[in-house]
Amino acid sequence: MRYPKYKYFILGLDLLALSLSFLSARLIYDFVHPQFFFSFSDFSINDLLLGIIANSLIIFIFHYNNLYKLNLFLTRALQLTIVIKSMLYGIFLLIILFFFLKSQFFSDSRLFLILYFVSSIFWFLLIRVFFIQIIYAKRLSLSVFKRNLLIIGAGKSGVLFAQKMLIENMYGVKIIGFVDDKIEKDSKVFRHLKVLGNTNELEKISQITNFDEIVICIDNIDYENLLEIIDKCQKTKATVKVTSELFQIIPDKLFSEEYSDIPVVDVSIKLNENIYIIAKRMIDYVGAFIGIILLSPFYILTSILIKFSSKGPIIYKQLRIGKDGKPFNIYKFRTMKMIDGEDKMRRDLMIKYIKSNTNDGKIVNQKRVTRVGSLLRKYSLDELPQFFNVFKGDMSLVGPRPCLPYEYEHYDEWQKRRLSVLPGCTGLWQVSGRSNVNFNDSIVIDLYYINNLSPWLDLQLIFKTVPVMVFAKGGK
Repeated sequence: MRYPKYKYFILGLDLLALSLSFLSARLIYDFVHPQFFFSFSDFSINDLLLGIIANSLIIFIFHYNNLYKLNLFLTRALQLTIVIKSMLYGIFLLIILFFFLKSQFFSDSRLFLILYFVSSIFWFLLIRVFFIQIIYAKRLSLSVFKRNLLIIGAGKSGVLFAQKMLIENMYGVKIIGFVDDKIEKDSKVFRHLKVLGNTNELEKISQITNFDEIVICIDNIDYENLLEIIDKCQKTKATVKVTSELFQIIPDKLFSEEYSDIPVVDVSIKLNENIYIIAKRMIDYVGAFIGIILLSPFYILTSILIKFSSKGPIIYKQLRIGKDGKPFNIYKFRTMKMIDGEDKMRRDLMIKYIKSNTNDGKIVNQKRVTRVGSLLRKYSLDELPQFFNVFKGDMSLVGPRPCLPYEYEHYDEWQKRRLSVLPGCTGLWQVSGRSNVNFNDSIVIDLYYINNLSPWLDLQLIFKTVPVMVFAKGGK
């Protein structure tokens, strides 16, 4: 995985802090209750597994709350505040988890959980807020923090980035030079930094200089060319980040890392594609099966309401374009009155939305929406039958939304990249704005998701989808 080494280092320290928190809480608890003197013989295999689950859950919450982002773990008050909030969430979820799993070891004593929470704050304060801060400030030369950084783009943006990093270098990076397609090799750009070559020579430059990270800072570039450069960067083993204004929607909608107040968007491929696809399909099948079983009463009730409220089928099938441009039928609860002929006005407006890049893409003729359909659309409940699409393998639980055939026909080549993975029932675009972003921004958000594929991200998006549906954000 293309994560910087310091993130693995901090993850290891977090696991150490959690282990010390548990041992501290247990020792104090045994001191207060001597009849329960601490012994490793008290542990069973089930307790060990539950401990691993507990640690994984808390690490997930930390990741969810961005505690592994560079500009957050370098803070003190803000980081401690988020750690406390994360531990409170973690303790609450652990209480629920162990209650259902009926683990006596963890759930017999409320005092133990209180001690565990208090001791965790102590250890995280000591390790995260003080220890890491000191060694990060005093030992940036350590290999775990040291990174060789290459800047792509020797124009105004690239020079500004280099200048800020050299003057305010608190991140452990060493700038080794620039890469630029328009400036001659060996040309001096800023101070001692030179152009090392062009983007076609990235792999060769990587072998010579052994850089760990690439930051793309190119002025006046279009999406197509920028994505081609990102592709070239991803062929190296380096972490790839972008500062282009074309990706500005990401720091606007999501918490992103910053280098000296300059937002950078990570576009590195995180996981081996084959491993991720296998894991994702397993999660999809299990999740879809559970969803269908749990929602079966809702399916029956909704079917009855639709059938008796208006004429037409209960399930509406619509042709969509999925992975690699392959068409399939998507399933939805019918929310509109059946009228012969295609809604030409909506088609024309959607094409205009794609071409003009406005925020007015989701156009619905409200006169055609039924009373039941209005409620279903408001809370996105009309899309719940897509669990059957997931079970069939046409869709995933998480991914970019599938497009209509006529929309696909008007996509530029770079926009078709959103179809390189299975479309999803929910996705990053849906939970970060839905109707409130323009078309190109929605594509960029989907591409960011594709480049950051991981089970962690999928779980985050599934959890974030629930409040989006409950509070009807973006639904029409």
